[in-house]
Amino acid sequence: MPRSAEIDETAVVRPAEVPEGAIRRAIRVPAEAAGQRLDLFVQTQLRRTSRTRAQRIVEKSAFDMKGKRLRSNDRVREGSIILLWREPFEPDEEQPLLPVLYEDPYLVVVDKPPLVAVHPTARYHKHTVIERLRAERPNQYLNLVHRLDRETSGILLIAKTPEADRAFKRRLEDRTLGRGRHEPLEKTYLAITHGVPEPGRIDLPLALDEGNSLRVKMRIASAGTGLEATTGVEVIDRAAGYALVRCALHTGRQHQIRVHLSGVGCPVVGDKLYGPDERMLARAADGELTAEDLTLLELPRQALHAHRYALEHPLTGMALDLRAPLPTDLADFWQALRARAALEP
Repeated sequence: MPRSAEIDETAVVRPAEVPEGAIRRAIRVPAEAAGQRLDLFVQTQLRRTSRTRAQRIVEKSAFDMKGKRLRSNDRVREGSIILLWREPFEPDEEQPLLPVLYEDPYLVVVDKPPLVAVHPTARYHKHTVIERLRAERPNQYLNLVHRLDRETSGILLIAKTPEADRAFKRRLEDRTLGRGRHEPLEKTYLAITHGVPEPGRIDLPLALDEGNSLRVKMRIASAGTGLEATTGVEVIDRAAGYALVRCALHTGRQHQIRVHLSGVGCPVVGDKLYGPDERMLARAADGELTAEDLTLLELPRQALHAHRYALEHPLTGMALDLRAPLPTDLADFWQALRARAALEP
């Protein structure tokens, strides 16, 4: 995803209709995009964006550097700057301290709450995991070892030194240390699914769904193509046509668990991309989910939780067994399903 362009702040005129405190993104037009319609250009620059949504974004928020409103059918010029202005999404109130599961001189492990982004994005700035930690620890080196989707809760590793950052990333990426010695690394997630998947291994290769307008969706690839992907599935409990499952990641592909479970006919509850209608993702981003959408989703976020990481500490050699319990929202939802099942004949 392209970064916002660097611009001369003294040359920016904030449009009169744009409120104080609005968030601005600047996009510079590259040579290869010259002559494109503005809505098409904006669509290429923003992930998870359909043509219709890009048109709405332009209509609401697109201006030039002098504060002139732009239109969807305007043609962009090489080197020109497009400014997208929007009101902030984040609340002003102070956020609670992030729950720490483990800490040593090299590493801090937090239990990431659901609906919290891990790092700043065009949409979320202040109330991300990394920015909240930096506010709590202003003189501490902190860098994400890996990432979780905003909606996914659970274990998140943050390095406290550059050495630890490199070592843990290498550990998670190739699972190999020393003289070719393969160390065990367990990554386990909990999920609540529509339907009950067959226990065992899901071996289905994955590939980016390049034909999808949202440009972030993965798909199951045909045999012999795509990236190898394997997920172990264990059914912990079942109730009212749903399942609580434990998923072991044997590979680490984008959206792997969600795509695999959807691919076997058991999508994760609350999944806006691989659930009942992929267009829910864009509608959610625009705050336009319908009552029907909310009924189908059942939860405001996908029911996926990073539950356990078990690995050898690459700097101390200590065995780490990191666990985050099922969060309250998912535990309550599951108990409600069990109560419903108890009432069924």
